[in-house]
Amino acid sequence: MTEVLLIVGLLVAAFVGYNIGGATTGPAFGPAVGANVITKLMAAALMSVFFFVGAITIGPAVVDTLGRDLVNDTAIFTLRSNVAVLFFIGGALFLGNYAGVPASTSMTAVGAIAALGLATGELDFGVLGQIVIWWVVAPIIGFWVAGVVGRYFYPQINEWIAIEASRDGHEMITVDRSGVVPRLQFGDGADRREITGAFIVVAIGCLMGFSSGTSNIANAIAPIYGADVDMVGLLGLGNVISVDAVAGVSIDMILLVLIGSAAVAIGCFTIARRTLDTLGNDITNLPLTAAIVVAVVSSGIVISLSTIGIPASFVVIATMSIIGLGWGRATRTTTISDAARGEETPVSVGALTAEEEGEIPPEIGEEDPEDIPSASDLFDPSTTARVILMQNVVPIISTVGAFLTFRFVPIFGF
Repeated sequence: MTEVLLIVGLLVAAFVGYNIGGATTGPAFGPAVGANVITKLMAAALMSVFFFVGAITIGPAVVDTLGRDLVNDTAIFTLRSNVAVLFFIGGALFLGNYAGVPASTSMTAVGAIAALGLATGELDFGVLGQIVIWWVVAPIIGFWVAGVVGRYFYPQINEWIAIEASRDGHEMITVDRSGVVPRLQFGDGADRREITGAFIVVAIGCLMGFSSGTSNIANAIAPIYGADVDMVGLLGLGNVISVDAVAGVSIDMILLVLIGSAAVAIGCFTIARRTLDTLGNDITNLPLTAAIVVAVVSSGIVISLSTIGIPASFVVIATMSIIGLGWGRATRTTTISDAARGEETPVSVGALTAEEEGEIPPEIGEEDPEDIPSASDLFDPSTTARVILMQNVVPIISTVGAFLTFRFVPIFGF
């Protein structure tokens, strides 16, 4: 019975990883696919590789936080409770994916595990408080960093790296497998600036894949890891693996990371194709340069928090970074001294649009005040409201469902 429950738990963990792969590949490589820089297949491969690199290097710190530190007694991570926790995480994320909204996997996972701890009286409120504080502070940091970039540096960044979609409709970067050694080849007519921009877009996607691995691998495997499952014995590797740890990471952790990353990779190559289609086609509403700025700011914050064991929400940070970038670009129509005198601040029609190649961007305060759009030209209120709603509803479903189950269903024996 124990082995059956463990196998079921691993399958549910794989289901969570599968949904993570489907939900995170689009945000990471949607801009590159939408601009016909790389194919969906290449995007899935790069996402799988860099997710694993992030998961195996920085990811264990976040796994420890969720699997060991968030609760006072890890004995509550029984095989039955693990299956239930992972079921609520995976089920809630599936609802978000079905609604077409990238919900926060970290908030969903923390909510389910915290609900288990609360229902059993083993929740460490100090650790939970630290996580929640960073959930509040991190999006604010993202907003202001992106806002400063938008106001003072965006036109110069756009001049350096902005690229248009491939002119012939074919991918700008492909892999030539005709020889013994595969090699990269570039689309016809691509100049040095376009090739450089294409590499930057792909590199940013790889950075996002890495940051996703550092934080999101814990959402799939932390409950199983908290239960101190003997993965080496379960898989019959006792005669093959004789070391206790590699670079300070336990063998059980490494095996769980491999299983979780494999499930993520399956999601990258399957359901992620739909999110790549959606974000790749809709990304024209957010210019490529803006998408790159948001990705760098958000990924940097997520990786920084993951190194100290804090599960961060990339989706929420990225959303606030987009708003901050738009606000920063919009305020270029006025100087700080004008704002201090209380003068009305017009909004530039180009607040989130890229300047034409070679066009010299106007100085701050010199943008044409006649080009003043409504607020909806910068943000779609209905879409923004739906995203924010689902970002909160999905973790709430996971948290409340898990708490009620562990508190009132006697089968778990708490």
